This record gives sequence, C-alpha cells and structure tokens, in this order.
Amino acid sequence: MENFKFEVDEDGIAVVTFDVPGRSMNTITAGVMKELPEIVNRIKTDAAIKGAVIQSGKASGFCAGADLGEMGSNAAQSTASAEERLRAAFDGSYAMNKVLRSLETCGKPVACALEGLALGGGLEIALATHYRVAADNPKIQFGLPEAKVGLLPGAGGTQRLPRLIGVQNAAMMILQGMSKNPSEAKALGFIHEVVEPGQTLRAAKKWLKGTPDAVQPWDKKGYRVKDGPYSPGGGMAFVGGNAVLMKQSYGNYPAQKHIMSCLYEGIQVPMDAALRIESRYFVKTLQTPQARAMIRSLFLSMQELSKGANRPEGFPKYEIKKVAVIGAGFMGAGVAYVQAMAGIETVLLDTTIEGAEKGKAYSRKLLDKRVARGQMTQEKADATLALIKTTTSYDDVKGADFVIEAVFENREIKADVTKKAEAQLAAGAVFGSNTSTLPITGLAEASVRPENFIGVHFFSPVDKMGLVELILGKKTSQETVAKAIDYVLKIKKTPIVVNDSRGFYTSRIVGTFIGEGLAMLGEGVKPAIIENIGKMAGMPVGPLSLNDEVALDLSWKIREQTKKDLGAAYKATPIDGIIEKMVVDLQRHGRKNGKGFYDYPAEGKKKLWSGITDLVPTKIAECPPDLKAELIKRILYIQSLETARCFEEGILTSARDADIGSILGWGFAPYTGGTASLIDGVGVKKFVEECDALAAKYGDRFKPNALLREMAEKGETFYTRFGGEKVKQAA
Repeated sequence: MENFKFEVDEDGIAVVTFDVPGRSMNTITAGVMKELPEIVNRIKTDAAIKGAVIQSGKASGFCAGADLGEMGSNAAQSTASAEERLRAAFDGSYAMNKVLRSLETCGKPVACALEGLALGGGLEIALATHYRVAADNPKIQFGLPEAKVGLLPGAGGTQRLPRLIGVQNAAMMILQGMSKNPSEAKALGFIHEVVEPGQTLRAAKKWLKGTPDAVQPWDKKGYRVKDGPYSPGGGMAFVGGNAVLMKQSYGNYPAQKHIMSCLYEGIQVPMDAALRIESRYFVKTLQTPQARAMIRSLFLSMQELSKGANRPEGFPKYEIKKVAVIGAGFMGAGVAYVQAMAGIETVLLDTTIEGAEKGKAYSRKLLDKRVARGQMTQEKADATLALIKTTTSYDDVKGADFVIEAVFENREIKADVTKKAEAQLAAGAVFGSNTSTLPITGLAEASVRPENFIGVHFFSPVDKMGLVELILGKKTSQETVAKAIDYVLKIKKTPIVVNDSRGFYTSRIVGTFIGEGLAMLGEGVKPAIIENIGKMAGMPVGPLSLNDEVALDLSWKIREQTKKDLGAAYKATPIDGIIEKMVVDLQRHGRKNGKGFYDYPAEGKKKLWSGITDLVPTKIAECPPDLKAELIKRILYIQSLETARCFEEGILTSARDADIGSILGWGFAPYTGGTASLIDGVGVKKFVEECDALAAKYGDRFKPNALLREMAEKGETFYTRFGGEKVKQAA
C-alpha cells in the first residue's frame, strides 16, 4: 500500500501507520480512500490479528483532514448531469462514513495513537476507533474546523462527538470550528488517555493487551446521549443554540444551520441512519455558493498565499536577521512585537527614548500575558523581549536588512525619515513604508534608491491581524517584492501584492464601506439601523463603529492631505461636512479619545452617541424587509464595485489577492469569499444590472465601470480573467 504501512507484531496487534508520501502532513486523498477499506477488511478478517493501533508516520501530526484542493478539482472537472453529480457526491461522502462504521463494528478492538494534531477527517478517523491515546503536548490540537471554510464534518464528526461529550459541548466545538489540546480533550471525554510524548503507541498496545472493549458506547443497549433533544440540556442546545446562532451569523452561513440539523436529527436515530443524515447534509452544504467561495478563498487561496504563491520567481530566499522599525507608536510597537516573536533582532527607534521604551512596553505586556496563560516560559519571554533594542539614534539602523517606517501620515515627516535611515543601509536592504493611503511612488521620491522602496501596510492591531498589503511603486524592483514577501512570511503574516494609488486597495475599499454608512446617515437613516445592517451584511462591525476604530481625525487628516495633493481636482462630498463637524468643531476623534459616533465610558460597553441625531436628523426610523435587503446590498456592492475599479486601474491584477485582502484586511463578509468572489457569485451581468438600478436611485458612485460592462458582455468572471496569477506591475 502506498499510504499505509501494515505490520503485525508477535502479540497479534496490527500497527497501521498512516503516511501519505511526498507530503509534510497526512491528508485524506483519493488514494487514502481507496486503501482504507482494504485496511479495515484485513483487520476484520485476518484471524491472526487480535486488535489494531492506527498511528501517523509524520512528525507533524496524525492527519489534517480531507484534501479540499482535490475535492474542488474533482468537482470542477465533472461533466455529469446535476442529478448524477449529486448522487456521486453523496456516494463519495458516504463512502468515508461507511468505511469508518465498518472499522468501529469490525468486532476487534482498535486504538488510535496521536502524537500530533488531528483535525477534521483526521479526528473523525480517531473517533471511529475504540480507544484514543494522545501525547501530553499543549500545542497539539484536536478539532473539527470545517465550519470555518463553509463545510460541516462529513465523516461522522457531527454524530460521534455529541455522543461522546454531549450535544452542548459538541455544538460549541463544531459550530465554531474550535480545537482542544490533549488535556482539554480528555476532560471533555473524547480522548481516553494522555501520556508522555513518544509513548502513545506503547500505551495503546497496553490497552489492547488488557481487557479492551471492541464496542462503541452508542452500540450498546441502553445507551443515551447526553443533552438529547427532549432533555433540559437539549432544549438549551437546540432552542437557545439556534437563537444564538442566528444572532451571531444572521443566517449567512448554511453550514452552521446544517450542523444544527445534523445534530438534532442524527442523535435521535441509530448510528447507521445518523451517518446517512450527515452525508446528505454534507452534500447539501457542499453545493452552496457560500461553501464553494469559502473553500476557494479561506482554504485554497490562503494556503497558497501563506506559502508565497505571489512571490516573483528567480530570486534566492532573503535572510532577514535585523529589522529597524522607525516610529514606536501603536503600529510600530506592534510590528516590533511580531518581529521579536519571529526571532528577528529589532531596532525600535523614536524621537525620544521615552517614546521608544513605551513602544517596547507594548511587547512586554503581550509577552506577560502569554506567560500568564502558560503559552510561553518566562525565560523565552525574556529572550524575546531582549531582541528589541530601543534608541533615538539612526546609527543603530546600520546593518538592518529591512526598515519599516511607521511614522505619521505626513509626507514631509516620512521623507525626512527615509533620508536618515537610508544613509545607514547596505545596498541590498529594503525600505518599507507603513502608510495606509499615501501613494508609494510619491513617497519614494525621497529615496536615493526607489527600486528598493516598497509599501508595507500593516493592519491594527498588528499582533492579531494576519494580513500585510505590499504596494509596488513605479520603480519598485521585483527583487524587492520577493524580499518583502520573505519578510512577511517570516513574521507569519499573509502577503497580498498590489500596485500603487491613493489608498491602494484595502484602505480605498474600507473607505467606501465607511462612506456608505455615512451616506445612509446623511439620508436620515437611524444610526442603530446602519450599524445593524453592517453586521447583517456579514461585516464584523458597523461602518460608524469602524470609523471610530480607524479614528475620525485620521479620516479628516487623510482628506486634508488628499485635498492638498489634488487641489482643484478634489471632489467634495456631503460626508466631508459630517467628518469636519465631528473632528474640528466637536473634537470627537473616535475610540482614541473616548468619543466619536459612539461614547466610550470608562466602565461598561460603548454606546451610540445620542448627539448624532442632532447633527443629522433621523428620517428613517423603521427598517422593513425590502429596505433591509437594499441597505445590505448597498453595503456589500459598493465595496465590490470599488474593487472592480481597482482592477480596471491596474491596482489589482489577482482575484485571489483581492479576496484574501478583503477578508483578512477588514473582515469583508467571509461567506461571500471576498469582494471579487461576491461579483462572481452574483454573476457579473446581474451585478451590473443591479448596480445600474442603485445608481439611478442613489447616484453615480454605484455606476458600473467599463471593465464590468465588458466582462458582462463576454460572460467572464474575475477568476477566469484575473485568477490566481502573480501580480503584474503597473507600467
């Protein structure tokens, strides 16, 4: 067999080693699916075998689940009818359930030795064994994360886990895609034993040599599931759980609804029927546009970009040992922290040593939290903090492989910093400007080597946000792009690459989301309706709240700089007046000074500022279904429409980067797959028609651009025209 090694020891114990060739981590491929029934049949029929242990041959872990890339590829290549595809999908899904059911009813005891992670289908294989032993390592994770990519567990996870740990506990894990470490899993009841690393096989064999039970709990007479549907706990899990689910997801995620149905229906019937129920819901979920979009973006594209798929070819890996961060404010302090966590020697430079030390204190605070939570030893935390050197002298920049400039959004200040830092840099070092809106080509004019100058746009807070947007100036070399991607991957972030413009991609689109919320406010829509509509659309927060987080005074400063740069070409909007009034007249700058569109009391939750309605009187205080649908459409379409304009202007050249940038950068509705996928999902022709209708009602900002009209005529999608290739540099 290619994917499994099968050995029988002198005690009659079969040791089955799962080891997919050519991969760093086991996944469930078509080849694995072909061999698993043979494994089970041999365990069942070979009289010399008294029991079996399944383990992994990979140091990385047991199994990371199904190969979703292979799954998507097979679906895309199918030319069968819809009915045939549906039947084939069910047969394919049920095949795994069938073989694992055969495993647990084979009549012989089977154990699983888990030295590393088991996720998705990997954990489902383990759950189908009679005894599970895990290594005592808090970094190991066991979970069913399928819901995070728009799917549900399809190999018995929705049925075995609730039967082992109860419906309430299982629902929380499966709906949120939660993982547990070995000790947590044992406490819940889906791991039987936790032993020293390297001893799991020995412990599993010891169990098999004792008095092993070859019958699963749910196959024994009198078994009752905890929190069944007619118990008080079940009422809480299903009635209360559905209410909480709708509150959190607004019905945007079919997978979560189907998971609840699987749990409710499946635990009321015997396991064989329950597994058929699960397979039907798995296939139903897989057919949804949300699942297809989320698999492509949140799994396939994320994996590709996290491995540097958009890195220019032909350049050796750039070794980054020392990086200087100029500006120790909130952003610079966050950059210093993630660099130190990646083992990079970091120089944190500010105008005063007090400012630099304050920036370093941010890292100390985060490291102290990690120590308190048991995520890091004190010695490791001390060593990490020691990597950050505070200074006011540019002499300390000497020897840096990379510079991150993180000073105020002011062209003159950034130019001064650029000249001082570059004077200390070696010829091959890269200078990265962390700007959120200022064009990189203009900032690079202060550089004596603009080919080494690139925009490196971090997102706040840096320690939590996974995206870095790299912006190419007109003279940025491909070698610099390669080096910048190496830097981003080293600090464990996901890079997207875009071409230069004011606001680039992410800040420009975020501006349309905030702007549409302010436009609704200007129309007299009740502020609470605006905020709720934003969340119903799938955004993490409403547009007014996001504006507070970004900082109203920053929005005002950006507008002022834009007015200065564009002069007579600047087009004023009614939004300008609202921001001007809030910042200049009322000194409401957002969360940073405790007052913006929200009030931020010292104790208690934030709440909408009551004075908003004095600033802009409310005219629309009710939101019937048709208005709700239109407002949601406006929130989503304005962002995707601006994304299409970015493609037309050459700022974006990759649909993959557009989608990942939108989801990771500002939390654009993940169920859509991203701003480009939303248009593809609606259909370009239909999207154009609906934007024309919105433009007729709300103005030219909704008017489709020429590229969209051309794509609609040709029947193109963003992934057929701009799919996945490396970013092309603007001429």
